[in-house]
Amino acid sequence: MNITLEDVKENPMVDACIRKGNEYLGVMGFTEHSYRHINLVSSIARNILEKLGRPQRECELAAIAGYMHDIGNVINRNDHGISGANIAFNLLLNMGMSPEEVCMVTSAIANHEEQYGYPVNTVAAALIVADKSDVHRSRVRNQDFATFDIHDRVNYAASHAFVYVNDDIRTITMELNIDIEICPVMEYFEIFLSRMTLCRRAANYLGCNFQLVINGAKLL
Repeated sequence: MNITLEDVKENPMVDACIRKGNEYLGVMGFTEHSYRHINLVSSIARNILEKLGRPQRECELAAIAGYMHDIGNVINRNDHGISGANIAFNLLLNMGMSPEEVCMVTSAIANHEEQYGYPVNTVAAALIVADKSDVHRSRVRNQDFATFDIHDRVNYAASHAFVYVNDDIRTITMELNIDIEICPVMEYFEIFLSRMTLCRRAANYLGCNFQLVINGAKLL
């Protein structure tokens, strides 16, 4: 049975995990991880594989992985990729997804974090790039600028983020605009260097070179 992204969105358990996980992260002071983030990641992950000419079913699985990738936050922020994969495994099997597709999606979810992640398949590679590209001021929940930590500053400074895929020259480019009056570019690298390293690895898995452009300057 071909489970679709819409089927996943309509699953009440998936929805509960997303809502409550985002709520718990808010209590701990983390940035937004709700519908805005997961829908964007889902769309970007699908688009990356579509632009690279991958099969449509594979693109759909990337969209599903993108939508479900943060459900583990309902358990704990630590190792949320692994706990999320365990939750998704049973949910997707019970929904009727084939075992092979369940394995692709759950391995992608389990490998999207830079602390332990690796692009083990195309779905995982697309999810990694999609997730790490979502840096934007709309994700900051803290309304007191004076108490911003480095993560708040980096996200609040980002007014534009976009991922470009060029299949002709096999490049995946992450483009950011950062207000250096709010956050110097060095602070971005202070917390995102390991994420960019993982993005490079993911792009390479997809047969592409990874590029990072900040304020019009190519940095990677």
